[in-house]
Amino acid sequence: MPYWALGRLMDLAEDLAGITGVAQPATARRTVVVMAGDHGVAAEGVSKYPVEVTVQMVLNFVRGGAAANAMARVVGARVVVVDMGVAAELPAEAAAAVLHRRVAAGTGNIAQGPAMTREQAIQALEAGIGIAADLDSTTDLFATGEMGIANTTPSSAIVAALCGSSPAEVTGAGTGIDEPQRQHKIAVIERALAVNRPDPNDGLDVVARVGGFEIAGLAGLILGAAARRKPVLIDGFISTAAALIAQALAPDSADAMIAAHQSVEPGHRAALAKLGKLPLLDLGMRLGEGTGATLAMSLVEAAARLLSDGATFEEAAVSQAKQTAAPAVP
Repeated sequence: MPYWALGRLMDLAEDLAGITGVAQPATARRTVVVMAGDHGVAAEGVSKYPVEVTVQMVLNFVRGGAAANAMARVVGARVVVVDMGVAAELPAEAAAAVLHRRVAAGTGNIAQGPAMTREQAIQALEAGIGIAADLDSTTDLFATGEMGIANTTPSSAIVAALCGSSPAEVTGAGTGIDEPQRQHKIAVIERALAVNRPDPNDGLDVVARVGGFEIAGLAGLILGAAARRKPVLIDGFISTAAALIAQALAPDSADAMIAAHQSVEPGHRAALAKLGKLPLLDLGMRLGEGTGATLAMSLVEAAARLLSDGATFEEAAVSQAKQTAAPAVP
């Protein structure tokens, strides 16, 4: 084809070769890791839904009824669900099917104090790194997903802290709250940042003070995937907040990240800019769960196929472009 005729798809192909270190990267074995955790800040009324929805949705993932499951079936990916800190006990059906890495039964209320201790943040990060190691031999392409009522609130706090933005600039409607509720949510995040004073030069401090167990776990997953030269598709706003933590801890980890889509959450644009990433899709999505990252797997496969299946001019016996002679110098 003419040089770079497929534009950003060629950029993605080049990125895949760089991430994996091979000229024909594999993408067939795909894993969506959905990490779940609850948040004490839900008590501040920042979400449209009660905290019970987290455990209910974990069961829905296990039964294959979530939107993420539907997207995974489209692209032939498996869904791995991890309990990083769900507040309620999981039903037996869910408990038998998820990975158990629970740090605690939900984080602290960040409007009143830190989300977790520094030691708990390390535990969550290391759990994510360990999951990447466990899945490495059966996974070519990772995708991040999450579930946790109120988790756009700590995500906005993380983005504000690491991007130097005001909470008003990076706080959206989340689960669909109205404008007065959004203003209340902004005030809660402002209070959380004032109470906890996360250090923007210390990613571990940021996630410990205003993050979530599933966010820290996803940051660890990203670090683990990057260390094993496996591409990882970053989903929406919450996953991108986790990616910011990973970048803060190990800047080179951003090289393994692929931004799947542009969320309608206002803070997502600032977070992607901090990562230096352009999203592959922009479909007005805001669900999370890994839906956008899973959907983008088809584009990643297409980019990889360009490297493995596409013929060169010589192989296809196609005539090359004519060489234009340089004008004579008078």
